[in-house]
Amino acid sequence: MEVGSRWRREEENRQIHDPFPLPVRWHSAREDVADHDENVYRVLPDSTSPAPGVAELRGSLADVVDTYRSLPSGRMVVLGRAGSGKTVLTLRFLLDLLKIRRRADPVPVIVGLGSWDPGAASLRDWLTDQLERDHPEFAATSYGSTTLAAALVEAGLVLPVLDGFDEIADGLRRPALRALNATTLPLLLTSRPDEYVAAVEDVDVLTSAAVVELCDLTVSDLAAYLPRTARKRRFGGKAATVWDPVLAELTEHPERPGCANLVLVLATPLMVGLARAVYSDQPGRDPAELLDTERFGTPEAIETHLFDTFVPTAYQDRPGGEQSRWDVRRVPYWLGYLAKHLDRLGSRDLAWWQLGNTLGASIRMLVVGVLAGAGVGLAEWLVMGLVSGVLLGPEAAKEYLFGLGLVDTAHVTLAAGLAFALAHGLAFVSGTAALEPSRSRIGVRKGRTNRFRVFVSRFRVGLLAGALFGVLIGIVWGIIRWLVSGKAEALLGGLIDAFLCSVVFGLGAGVSYGVIGMLETSRDIRSISSPADLLRLNRRTVLAQLCLFGPMFGLVVAFGGALVVAVFQGILGPLSYGVLGGFLWGSIGMVGGGLGYVLCMTAWGQWVVFARIYLPLTGRLPWKVPAFLDDAYRRGVLRQAGTVYQFRHARLHDHLSRVFEERDNA
Repeated sequence: MEVGSRWRREEENRQIHDPFPLPVRWHSAREDVADHDENVYRVLPDSTSPAPGVAELRGSLADVVDTYRSLPSGRMVVLGRAGSGKTVLTLRFLLDLLKIRRRADPVPVIVGLGSWDPGAASLRDWLTDQLERDHPEFAATSYGSTTLAAALVEAGLVLPVLDGFDEIADGLRRPALRALNATTLPLLLTSRPDEYVAAVEDVDVLTSAAVVELCDLTVSDLAAYLPRTARKRRFGGKAATVWDPVLAELTEHPERPGCANLVLVLATPLMVGLARAVYSDQPGRDPAELLDTERFGTPEAIETHLFDTFVPTAYQDRPGGEQSRWDVRRVPYWLGYLAKHLDRLGSRDLAWWQLGNTLGASIRMLVVGVLAGAGVGLAEWLVMGLVSGVLLGPEAAKEYLFGLGLVDTAHVTLAAGLAFALAHGLAFVSGTAALEPSRSRIGVRKGRTNRFRVFVSRFRVGLLAGALFGVLIGIVWGIIRWLVSGKAEALLGGLIDAFLCSVVFGLGAGVSYGVIGMLETSRDIRSISSPADLLRLNRRTVLAQLCLFGPMFGLVVAFGGALVVAVFQGILGPLSYGVLGGFLWGSIGMVGGGLGYVLCMTAWGQWVVFARIYLPLTGRLPWKVPAFLDDAYRRGVLRQAGTVYQFRHARLHDHLSRVFEERDNA
């Protein structure tokens, strides 16, 4: 099953089974944060059978599925402090449940709760959106407008594993708990204790839910695990690891301040994982330094040291291992920028299509305008040069390309750039520039979809965008001609051009966008298992759309423009738009319209503009962003959650963001 294979890869990447899983144990939480035993076990008031007793719940990773299945309510809450192993538990819960799942049982799906706003979407609607994002094949419609994801959620065939109740914004946790209580959905919920207890005290317990809390690791747990992660070496005539003397010190002298601090830090799997990465996986490092109270006088100082050292260690070249392709001095800055970017979005999910969303509107307009204007100007220069060469000979083409053609190209570049920048600015201000990746591909649309309705809906959007572009380019071009010539008639000509261009470009964009909508299909899309898969799928989809949109737009502009000019000939004065003019406008419009569509109306276009050009150009990210993100995942700095990345842990995210902000403000 695709869900199981995806999370098994994630478990392997986190080295959970290397050499064996850390012991994540749990016991029942305090009674006042859990519902009555009778509600958890669905004991009716007139029943003579007592509830089995939730207070006795206790176990380890291997027991969580059996315990959950023993709860008739199907609702369970797992509490644990930061780094205590909640995410590891949810992974093991999902994989173990899938092993014994029968065909009619719901499929467990892990989703991070941090992006849920209960005031904007119900739990079922939000869960449906998450499924469609991480599994684009579920965005296909089953009947009418209902997607497969919505149908699965409504049919109870999805078991939500809701990770990170504490990640919900502070002011939304109480409404979120009320919304969870308003449903009867079986679920497993994880949270830090303080945030969950505060919500319970203000609202109520989670209805019919048993609540367990994760235990801290002990020195015995560390002694059984850490030496087996490090290579044996000769010390004093016998084989030992760098951890053996440290663990002996923790066992024999627990009262010493350095030992007490280190035991407190290594009580969670997160910090043990960081310590392993820094000292076990990298030769030449001695963890005995962690006991030095002059360097690390508090547990917080040890944690800061581990966080600061983890990223450089993860990217350090290892003998016989993978060599880093990145400038290690720049890696913390790039990761810090990504962490701060997520803070501005208020999200833990690093989505490739959102990397430009935290830039200001003026910067976005400038970048889109420069790139689009340059593309259209270059197309005009080449097309006009080619036509001059065909009609008038090579000398005329050379004279145009390096004479008058340069002036015309500058005018077209400026006009198209300003028009695209203004159009993108309007879309950004209205909120429509926050584009989602396409969940469709070009093909024969099947099912019960009304093709005419799809065409009309898309036609309206294209008509508005094309008309707006035509008005802007006509007015801007008129102003440029007026400034160059100083003649007021140029302004009137610009207004006439604006009207004609709005009609021609509006029709061209409307027809092209409508036909593309009719040919889009979300059926039979292969399973998407990573952010890179979704990126590749969107690139192919957008390029296929461009191959349709560009020529179709160019043909409508060429022949439709001639028809519009014929209709308004004499009404607006003598107008010139012959066969050659139609061909030239159609060719330039094909490139300009296609380029504008990609840059302004697709998530992949925004990714190219900002993640592949602007952000690397300004030093915020490396030039090969996809490779960098994938490499960070393989090195254990990032993790995959469906089609998005997340930092290995929220505390690492927060640390990198804080360090980046301090450096940026220094």
